[in-house]
Amino acid sequence: QVHLVESGGGLVQNGRSLRLSCAASGTDFSSRFVGWARQAPGTPRDVIASITAQGDAVYIDSVKGRFTISRDNAKNMVYLQMNSLKPEDTAVYFCTSGRVGRYSDAFYWGQGTQVTVSS
Repeated sequence: QVHLVESGGGLVQNGRSLRLSCAASGTDFSSRFVGWARQAPGTPRDVIASITAQGDAVYIDSVKGRFTISRDNAKNMVYLQMNSLKPEDTAVYFCTSGRVGRYSDAFYWGQGTQVTVSS
């Protein structure tokens, strides 16, 4: 079982930066896929950045070059550095983690943290 808690959301102006953190509890964190997803009102929840246990990072096109996902296996932490934020980045951001042995597996979810970008 994995428990995920996000932090770092808030209100930020267009073009500014924000860093989200996700604290994970449970075993074998370094062997799990981790990622960040977001959901705006009326839209589906989409994984926007992820990193496998092997260190392979993937981003959706709309955040590529602006967002960076990283993990600290010693601290059981996942981060999302978000630069050059835009109003369309406004959403609830969720941390996700997978089951051991699965390469890309968004199975466990946190409660989410709100990010609002003002124009």
